[in-house]
Amino acid sequence: MGNLNNDYLSCMPKELRLLLQIINMNKEGTEPIKNKYFIDIDWELFLQLAVHHRIYPLVYSKLNKIGVDLIPQDVVQTLYQEYKENTFQMLHLSGEMERLSKLFTENNIRLLFLKGPAIAEDIYGDISLRTSKDLDILIPKTDLKKAEQLLLNYGYEKEEISPVSSKRKSGSIHVSYYHSQKKTQIEIHWRLYRPPAKEPSFDELWRRKRISNLTSYPVYLFGKDDLFFYLVNHGAKHGWFRLRWLADIDQIIRKSNITKEHYLFQKKYQLHLIGQALILASQLFKTPIHEEILPLTKEKYSRKLAELAQFYIVEMGHKYINQSSKDALAKYNMQHPFTKKSSIKKFFYINLYEYSVKTNIHKFLFILRLLNPNSADVKTLRLPKFLYFLYFPLRPFLIFWRKTRKSL
Repeated sequence: MGNLNNDYLSCMPKELRLLLQIINMNKEGTEPIKNKYFIDIDWELFLQLAVHHRIYPLVYSKLNKIGVDLIPQDVVQTLYQEYKENTFQMLHLSGEMERLSKLFTENNIRLLFLKGPAIAEDIYGDISLRTSKDLDILIPKTDLKKAEQLLLNYGYEKEEISPVSSKRKSGSIHVSYYHSQKKTQIEIHWRLYRPPAKEPSFDELWRRKRISNLTSYPVYLFGKDDLFFYLVNHGAKHGWFRLRWLADIDQIIRKSNITKEHYLFQKKYQLHLIGQALILASQLFKTPIHEEILPLTKEKYSRKLAELAQFYIVEMGHKYINQSSKDALAKYNMQHPFTKKSSIKKFFYINLYEYSVKTNIHKFLFILRLLNPNSADVKTLRLPKFLYFLYFPLRPFLIFWRKTRKSL
């Protein structure tokens, strides 16, 4: 087994480093947490980051088993309350997941669960250790209308998308439904990735499916390899801004011992994403990497993606804290160099990351979208309609103007 050397923890908030230290306690090859990690910890920020990254169930579970005297009791109690509420939520979703599986199956609609208690049980062996606010389901596109009618008859309502969101989400691959009495949201997917991305057909995924151990009525989820690569792609797409996704990767690798034969059929750009995931998991969760797949972590492009993800992880945490607590944000800003970058630099890094993880065709489409004027440009500089064509050449300057003004 191999481990990596670059220290990806050094640029992260010390509260986040402590959270990771707690999760990694008692893992093979890890040392006990040193007292220095508890010095000057902002416990409010500690809790907010645990919630933002969706790792509070793992943190509380580890503290409950091992115990750490240096953590204030009110902090532990808050973690317990979050953990308990999540457990109730997952139990509720488990029942609804089984009912939906029965409803669809009895009406001859094949379905695979992408998200929810079945995934939590498969990865962790315990539904309370993973969070989920809704259920994501993949079905054949030909069954969409039939599935919608079933859900409407069952009490779900289709969530309407505003005209602004509709334009932003053109090319959407899912539709959402909400049950007001059960307070349950589900997403029905007919693709995994936006076109023109290539992906396995539903029939291929169905042939490799597994049955969940969680329920008495059959509930189906991806095969092991399909689930691993789906989670890698999903995490990479979102910059791993929730560390829970990397915790999933860590757990899967520890249980499944991913080797070379698992990724031989993947495209070259997907190998870079796997390499990125392995680097980040190894550094942040002390994931042991099998010697056979260690070369993936040596690839220059994989390392570039992992470095860019550092910024993404910290910046998205910054945005979350900004929405929830100005006091915690001030302390967050004082500690971390990434948050001190100008708005234009942040814009550059975020878009560079989002560009870098895409396929070639999606890189081309991404550039077109980036160059296409939007409502923000109109607000920045109002032009008469007959001069609207000027927004295209002016867009880079308008973006620069907006970002530099935010930095002032």
